[in-house]
Amino acid sequence: LNQFNAGLSITKDLNPIYGGIQILKARDSDLVTLCEDKCFRILANKDALFNADGNPNLLASDRVLGQAVPYAGEFGISKNPESFTTYGFRSYFTDKSRGAVLRLSMDGLTEISEAGMSDYFEDKLTATTGAILGSYDESSGSYNVSFSDDESVAFEEGTTGWPTRMTFVPEAAISLNNGYYTMKNGELWVHNSATRSNFYGVQANSTVTPIFNDAPSSIK
Repeated sequence: LNQFNAGLSITKDLNPIYGGIQILKARDSDLVTLCEDKCFRILANKDALFNADGNPNLLASDRVLGQAVPYAGEFGISKNPESFTTYGFRSYFTDKSRGAVLRLSMDGLTEISEAGMSDYFEDKLTATTGAILGSYDESSGSYNVSFSDDESVAFEEGTTGWPTRMTFVPEAAISLNNGYYTMKNGELWVHNSATRSNFYGVQANSTVTPIFNDAPSSIK
């Protein structure tokens, strides 16, 4: 693919009703395509022929880009491609227009914001006017969503929920060799280190207040 000649039928058009293409991500032999209001997978070098019962049969094709197959669900990535990140066979992103956070996996789209945080994200995404940064922390196994100049929240697959809110808000973030690195004011910081309660050079005093049962014999 060292040339792009439109006369060779190597281009692919999507319905403009779904808005502009925000993300293109190669996954195995497909091209995951996230538009503002819809998510697709474009088959590479093959087409899908659907039977009467809805099951597809894959046919070889001489075209570079084959059929565009939509994922179930009326979700997109809005205009926040910076919220997209991937780890393994899972991809994560936000849909600001619909107040949702989504996971794209082998079984399709899942609205992970419904795991106890639907109201939070509906309000938060509606009120947010800046960037929505998405990153994956390999050391803790969490998808981190950071709102500019505010806070970050983390989704963990192990608990299938949102167990953590964080006060640090990076400008960029990446996982490398099981380490989680963020950028702030042009400097690089590592998070999974021996230093605790210190973010971007500011030391905080962390405390834990346990909740005791004052009347353990009472049935509440």
